[in-house]
Amino acid sequence: IDSFFKRKFCDGERDEEIITSTSETISENPRIEENNIRLSKVPRVFEDDFEKCLERDPGKRPQIWQYPPNKLDAIRKAYLKFGPYQINLKEYPLSGNEVHPRRFQYAWFNIFSSWLEYSPSKDAAYCLPCYLFSKRPTGRPGSDVFIGTGFRNWKKVKNGKFCAFLKHIGMDPCSPHNNAMKACLDLLNQDGHIRNTFQVQSSEQILKNRIRLKTSIDTVRWLTLQACAFRGHDETSGSRNQGNFLQLIKLLATYNDEVAKVVLENAPYNSKYTSHQIQKEILHILSSRVRKHICEEIGDSKFCIVVDEARDESKREQMSLVLRFVDKVGLIQERFFFVAHVKDTTTLTLKEKVCDILSRHNLDVSNMRGQGYDGASNMRGEWNGLQALFMKDCPYAYYVHCFAHRLQLALVSASREIVPIHKFFEKLTFVVNVVCSSTKRHDELQAAQLEEIAHLLEIDEIVTGKGINQIGTLKRAGDTRWGSHFSSICSLINMYEATCIVLKKITNERASYSTRGDADSAYNYLKAFDFIFILHLMKKIMGITDILCQALQQQSQDIVNAMCLVGTTKYLIQVLREDGWDALFTEVKNFCEKHDIEIPDLNDVHSTTKFGRSRLQQGQVTIEHYFRVEIFFTAIDQQLQELNNRFSEQAIDLLTLSCALTPKDNYKSFNIEKICTLVEKYYPMDFNMQEKINLKFQLQHFLIDARQDLNLKNLSTIQELCSCLIATEKTQNFYLIDRLLRLIMTLPVSTATTERSFSAMKIIKSRLRNKMEDDFLSDTMTIYIEREIVASITSESIIDDFKLIKERRALL
Repeated sequence: IDSFFKRKFCDGERDEEIITSTSETISENPRIEENNIRLSKVPRVFEDDFEKCLERDPGKRPQIWQYPPNKLDAIRKAYLKFGPYQINLKEYPLSGNEVHPRRFQYAWFNIFSSWLEYSPSKDAAYCLPCYLFSKRPTGRPGSDVFIGTGFRNWKKVKNGKFCAFLKHIGMDPCSPHNNAMKACLDLLNQDGHIRNTFQVQSSEQILKNRIRLKTSIDTVRWLTLQACAFRGHDETSGSRNQGNFLQLIKLLATYNDEVAKVVLENAPYNSKYTSHQIQKEILHILSSRVRKHICEEIGDSKFCIVVDEARDESKREQMSLVLRFVDKVGLIQERFFFVAHVKDTTTLTLKEKVCDILSRHNLDVSNMRGQGYDGASNMRGEWNGLQALFMKDCPYAYYVHCFAHRLQLALVSASREIVPIHKFFEKLTFVVNVVCSSTKRHDELQAAQLEEIAHLLEIDEIVTGKGINQIGTLKRAGDTRWGSHFSSICSLINMYEATCIVLKKITNERASYSTRGDADSAYNYLKAFDFIFILHLMKKIMGITDILCQALQQQSQDIVNAMCLVGTTKYLIQVLREDGWDALFTEVKNFCEKHDIEIPDLNDVHSTTKFGRSRLQQGQVTIEHYFRVEIFFTAIDQQLQELNNRFSEQAIDLLTLSCALTPKDNYKSFNIEKICTLVEKYYPMDFNMQEKINLKFQLQHFLIDARQDLNLKNLSTIQELCSCLIATEKTQNFYLIDRLLRLIMTLPVSTATTERSFSAMKIIKSRLRNKMEDDFLSDTMTIYIEREIVASITSESIIDDFKLIKERRALL
């Protein structure tokens, strides 16, 4: 009755009272206020390609309820596909009581492998299933420990039945954790989904769907391996050319009636599996399988990164990442892993991108034991370079400058220091450009070469045979193309007579005065004695160094063998300096007599006007002294000086100590004291104190055993030694030696693999495909380069992954 006669409020007064009452309630309960504020300002996290943007670190990732509801199942599947983030650190940080601090133990992953995660950023443990199916926080203390804040009370883990992890699981089958585990299993078990129960399809229809999808998978695989474009300009049904993808499916259908009955026009409208999005999904699944295979090959082993950057066809800066490691059978592997677009090439940007790629694939930076770059200032800078930034995070990730790049720099630098040799290379480039600048001259060159070969066969100066006397062309030299100078010199020597014939013909028959003048200048260069002398001299020098240059580009090259090759190269160049003059001059003399080139009298005084060289008038020099001392000796000395400066064993102490492991000449260089110094100085964290003591005794036993065992006797490289230890199962006895061998073999030798990846990028992202997206480019390059791994991936496994990405209309 009282309430009936209570004063009525108007609408405005009633609203004001409600607002006042609510604010008073919130002020009285600060926890509710905090929660309400947090819940009302929830950011929405969404990316079109969320799988590539998912944060793996449990301490950094956003809560699952922050994602759009319609994307939750796809995100959950992506995380379940990755699995729990179980990173293996060499040493986890201490926390807790200062008197008795404790740390997380890697062995806990083996006990709780299905759900336990660890966050390096927060030094805390998390539960993946509970995170995936968690709800908004209720505010109850401890409700979000394994979801949001993280568990860090390590002393409660090994506590019998009161173990914190066991309490989290719970004894009740319907505990929150067990319910989350069951929800994960239900999500992955698509066949048991209620939608599939109502949408019953016959086994025959499912088979048709799988055949249709398998056809698309095989088409994507073939086009990618051949670096062919997928789409066409007009893919409509009335088009004469619908693009490579659809045309190849049509071709496959003509060879198989079962395929023809289920693809293209005979396929259901909503499950043709030919759309552009489906093509990208299949490509991404295949590339993810390749990267997963590489990660499984690496496992918990140490690895090295090889990084380089280049600009693609659309003028976007791309960073290539290659991983170098030693596999289970003791072989060195260099796997192309990723190419990513970077906004700039500053060290911080490159480091963030590399770390992001590694963390996404559960590769720990602390396991890095080497860095390989091409020597750019932003890469190798001592203070701010990329190698310096990684050395702060991992002090044992030693930087090794690209050996092959060093060799190329040495050769180019040596040729530029001596003026006559510098002019020689300019003249060589000029000759090649004049002769090969048009298709007409190229045809004339090949015709002249054909006539010369026929004449030599008539006079029995050369013989016939399979692969002999092939028609070739002059090759251009480039400062960035390894070995191109040597190829250019050899091609000119082999086609010298044909080149002279073409130049004379151009001089006599061409109407343009500039063309005649260029041809006449080039012809005079070829008929000069100093040009011919330097031509043969550089052939000798580069012939010696080319073997080293080619060897350094091999993926399986180890750093100890590379140093040995550098040593033999220096020795051969030194032998050429001491004993090679007479043989070189005889070769030049015979060449000049054969091609009617004037040979100067070596005893004459060197003329400044004849050879165009300015010098002081005092102290006359003979022609022999000029060619022998000022060109021959100086050129060789410059080469040796550059090689000594850039490959100094005193400057690279790590490589010097590594040479003590080589088994060459029945373990002649095997030095136990140097090997122990190597471990103590460069790998102290990979061997504990007891292992360092045991290593010395293992080396003593191994040296006696190796000199008696026939399998270990005739080895020359540390890679052969490592493989032999595994093949003979001696790694069980000499496991510390095996570990050290793997660490040394992990060090990079060259960046040739990244250079090859950019060559593949030019083939894939061509002028006609310059609008290719970065993710599409990375996936395509991964499949194109690592084709051996792709061959081992079955289409059935790709179908299974395709089914798990998201819900499909048609059952598979």
